[in-house]
Amino acid sequence: MITISATIILVLVILIGLVFALTNGLHDASSVVATFINCGAASPKQAIAVASCFGLVGAVIGGNLVADAISGLIDLPTDTALLSILFAAVFGATLWNLITWKLGLPSSSTHALIGGIIGAVIVSSGYQHILWGWSELIGENHQITGIVKVIMALFLSPFIGFIIAFFLEKMTKLLLRNAKVSINSKINKIQWLIVAGLSYSHGSNDTQKIIGLFTLALAAWSGTAVHAAPLWVRGSGGIVMFMGTLLGGWSIMKTLGRGIFDIKPLHSLNSQLASVSSILGANLIGAPVSTTHVVVGGIMGVGAGDEYKMVHWGIVKEILVAWCITIPLSALVSAVIYAITTIIFNVI
Repeated sequence: MITISATIILVLVILIGLVFALTNGLHDASSVVATFINCGAASPKQAIAVASCFGLVGAVIGGNLVADAISGLIDLPTDTALLSILFAAVFGATLWNLITWKLGLPSSSTHALIGGIIGAVIVSSGYQHILWGWSELIGENHQITGIVKVIMALFLSPFIGFIIAFFLEKMTKLLLRNAKVSINSKINKIQWLIVAGLSYSHGSNDTQKIIGLFTLALAAWSGTAVHAAPLWVRGSGGIVMFMGTLLGGWSIMKTLGRGIFDIKPLHSLNSQLASVSSILGANLIGAPVSTTHVVVGGIMGVGAGDEYKMVHWGIVKEILVAWCITIPLSALVSAVIYAITTIIFNVI
């Protein structure tokens, strides 16, 4: 039976979830266009316009594999009690995104959402209701699933991006060692296509995370299974991500475009190729990854491939620390939010 209180919580989940999608656009879309802008291939307005449009397309038609992976992380009945858990999870993740955006730290929205889910579920129902995936990994079939799959994808994807970017940089420097400076003009034109593909990949991977959470919330509210996200869910998530991209995270762009390594057109192209390869591969296997982390890995890869001494490793260390603390801190925030909101909802 659908109650008024359940409907109110559902609305809150959707509203806060859309704010999360907005902050995701601020965070990860900034990563998509950072090198594109800072190497001089496009103006900020041009780059943001490309990222916004192709990110929206990716959000609407990008499939359901990543959304299914997110919605399959917990083992709880899809009833109205689940709504309060999802509210706390997405609220905690959103707060963390806002904090790191304000500080200009290229943190992961995916890490924040995963941490939010873990914290809210543990404090509400216990750790045993999270599908960790350890038993499946060490079992006979050695399946990679649950939190294990998510964590492996999140931490391996930047290293894959790093390796691809490193070898691309070495190879292209060798092939273009006698090229004239004028070749930068052609490289900048090619980047427009690559950034469009990277923006599409970002939209299809990142938006699906909040779409998966919305699908769970709708199932909990209605009491019936929702096998695929309705078009309005995909469209609203994509549009809000689009708006977040338009607003731009300029401080994060500065950190990625200039703070790690002095990006030139060839560096930008190689880092983008490495990033889009990693994210498209993750989409094909339904693995949620962080666009920001993959892009950072690509930038570090081209820097190390060109001249590792010129990479600002101190900033890289700060970014790595932010990566490591995101899941536990967002989990803690969500756990506190769940405890507070439970008291409030009980009083109401």
